[in-house]
Amino acid sequence: MPMASIILLSVLGIANLFLGFLRSNRMLLPAAMVILLIVFGANLYDWNAPAQSYFNNMLTIDRFSVAFTGIVVLTTLLLLPFSQKYVRDNEANLAEYYSLLLFSLVGAIMMVSYDNLLMLFVGIEILSISMYVVAGSDKRNVRSNEASLKYFLMGSFATGILLFGIALVYGSTGAFQLSEIGTAVTNPANDSLRPMLYIGILLMLIGIGFKVSAAPFHYWTPDVYEGTPTFFAAFMSTVVKTAGFAAFLKLLVQAFPAAQGFWIPTIVAMCALTLLIGNVGAVAQQSVKRMLAYSSISHAGYLLIGLVAFNGALSGLSANGIFFYSLAYSIATVAAFGVLKLVHDQRQREDYDGLNGLARTNPLLAFVMTIAMLSLAGIPLTGGFFGKFFLFGAAVDKGYIGLVIFAVIMSMVGIYYYLRPIIAMYMKPADDDTAAPIVVGSFQSAVLVILALLTVVLGVLPGLVNGIL
Repeated sequence: MPMASIILLSVLGIANLFLGFLRSNRMLLPAAMVILLIVFGANLYDWNAPAQSYFNNMLTIDRFSVAFTGIVVLTTLLLLPFSQKYVRDNEANLAEYYSLLLFSLVGAIMMVSYDNLLMLFVGIEILSISMYVVAGSDKRNVRSNEASLKYFLMGSFATGILLFGIALVYGSTGAFQLSEIGTAVTNPANDSLRPMLYIGILLMLIGIGFKVSAAPFHYWTPDVYEGTPTFFAAFMSTVVKTAGFAAFLKLLVQAFPAAQGFWIPTIVAMCALTLLIGNVGAVAQQSVKRMLAYSSISHAGYLLIGLVAFNGALSGLSANGIFFYSLAYSIATVAAFGVLKLVHDQRQREDYDGLNGLARTNPLLAFVMTIAMLSLAGIPLTGGFFGKFFLFGAAVDKGYIGLVIFAVIMSMVGIYYYLRPIIAMYMKPADDDTAAPIVVGSFQSAVLVILALLTVVLGVLPGLVNGIL
């Protein structure tokens, strides 16, 4: 059943609340993982099913939506084992947080499956409201409250801008359905309404650009990531970004291909600015967590290259490049945040010096962190290398050679700050605060090994995933 993922997550999210009501807190983490395993299996079962539309064609489940749903569910499944300390510290409200996580996945699936702008808005709001709450879930940390407030206020403004853009697009085309908007844009009778349409497109680019941390709408990202509990910051950096770019691609490819002469220069400018701010900003950071926040911004820039190189279909070089990059980036980011969370839980440090000597005290953590950093930097034999290779290849194929050269230069800048954790772990001695080994559970160790293996497999055998759309 193609709607199985949405139905299961919604129903089981509510059931998870009842587990909390019964004070079965020890069951919440295993229950959440079983839920996600069931949903992931149901999603894969739909892989070869024919495309089906629901709710008066507002939502379509097809190969594109199934593929990106697989990424967001798999990412969440791999993240959950690193929430064990969070489980112990927040038993009173744990059921609510896990349910918000499941409900946010429903919003993400709507964002990758929508065919109507109203459904896009509903998906964004379900996802965003959940994130506003969990950003402030660490009640003992003032920065967490600040992060929640900043995210809520700026997110509300971005949502208002997005809605205004949707209203203008509807006013100029008379449609909310993506295919109908695409047809109306090509109708010569609507030429007099082009200014309204272009303003609407621009406002929608701003609204979705905020969700994916694209410059100049990125200002919330470093402070929100720093204050948000590391587990949920990792979720924002991966699931929210993947869903946002899938929605972005679908909007531009299906609704506005005839207006590409207007929005492509805008995306190119956003891409260059995002790459510059993300990479240069990351260089100046002393906190690994803030560095990963700026890293998230820079990777939004690389993914924007895939939008610039679109080929008018939800398949081909551009769409497959975005899919592969999203998968490789999500796996490496989960690994990086996972190691950082384990270190922070026991050393209460998130700076580079907190990683000093980790290769001696915890070789596995250091190895996994190294693989993650190399992948995010785009070094060969990791998934991140082929992610960039596919996106750059798609852009070169469309003639954007200058943009690719600039992206390569920014990638070289990125190597500097991605090597800093590796240098700290392998070349700097541990001090009194970092001499004790990090205690890592066997389950968490197994997940870290799986993340490292997946990163290497994507870098050695990219053909297993590339080209599936």
